[in-house]
Amino acid sequence: MALLACPVCGQPLAALPGDAGLRCPAGHAFDRARQGHVTLLPPGHTPPSGDTAAMVADRAEVLSAGTYAGLTRVLTDAVAAGEGPVDGVLDLGGGTGHHLAGVLDRLPGAVGLVLDASRYAARRAAGASPRVLAVVADTWARLPVRDAAVDRVTVVFAPRNGPETARVLRPGGRLVVATPAPDHLAELVGPLGLLRVDPDKAARLSAALEPHLAPAGGVQHREELVLDRRAVTTVVGMGPHARHLAPEQLAAAVARLPAQVRVTLAVDVTTWTV
Repeated sequence: MALLACPVCGQPLAALPGDAGLRCPAGHAFDRARQGHVTLLPPGHTPPSGDTAAMVADRAEVLSAGTYAGLTRVLTDAVAAGEGPVDGVLDLGGGTGHHLAGVLDRLPGAVGLVLDASRYAARRAAGASPRVLAVVADTWARLPVRDAAVDRVTVVFAPRNGPETARVLRPGGRLVVATPAPDHLAELVGPLGLLRVDPDKAARLSAALEPHLAPAGGVQHREELVLDRRAVTTVVGMGPHARHLAPEQLAAAVARLPAQVRVTLAVDVTTWTV
């Protein structure tokens, strides 16, 4: 709670008695949902559409199966690197909070915030770890986080807000970004008609972040997954491909695949400093 700021006036937020919600000194109050998450949006503000309930359910299934466990390890290594303690981690577009919970397992003294536009994701993230607070927020707008409040910001397959990331990071803090490489899930692109990863994605990432943060290295994570048809369906369904394929189209295409498919998981993890 101590990391949060009012989305209306920017003042610190404090918990109301009985876990009833949050309030700032100016009197702006925000209820806490029974699932544990809180919505921090200015009155009348609607964030960009977040993941649907079906997409979030698919993501939860994929992550709980350990399909992306290797990525969580690489992400955790990058977060733990660097000098000084890590007390607060902010996960932008953090979805179900699975990766953040894995990071916090490595950092027993730290707490985490998940900010996501999807209320369905926030509901899941609220139960990811006792040390995680889930917030529905617009990560393209001013973040409901205090200035220089967190030691690390993570972004996994989600939009990057360079100016706001630089604002909320403490001096010496780091941003860790995971983006799909051009060959990510390449074996599924043709058979299923998936979107291709932009080959200029890394250049666009640098252009968006370098005015506000400095590059501090990166690693490439590559591994081969063996997925059955159910796993293929959920991996596709949890991401942006789900917005471009009707369920019946996806089901028909997956049915034509072999019973097991070897698929490349290819992710670039880069680190940036303020």
